[in-house]
Amino acid sequence: MTAYIGLPVAFLRYWYIDAPKEILLFFDSLNTAFFQLFSLPLFLKTFFKPIKNEYRKGLVGFSLGMGIGIKTVLILFDLAMFGILLASEVAFLLFFLAFPILTIRVLFV
Repeated sequence: MTAYIGLPVAFLRYWYIDAPKEILLFFDSLNTAFFQLFSLPLFLKTFFKPIKNEYRKGLVGFSLGMGIGIKTVLILFDLAMFGILLASEVAFLLFFLAFPILTIRVLFV
């Protein structure tokens, strides 16, 4: 019977300390996988390189301009998708933290 006395404290410790740490570690892994999948760091590193490494005379300027144009569009698309991902992660974490409070409010109000 005495084990049940510490149950609310154990629940609150899990819900507000342990679980958010694990969720943030998962989000870190998810963001790393996102960057690998959509290769945003690679686009930023090779931004001023010609597309397909075309260095023939007369094509360097065109390849450079085309590479910058295409990579700009892809970088903007990646940043927009990453913004959506971050917003959904924040919304999920806030909902997770508020869930016990919302449940108690629904049950008792």
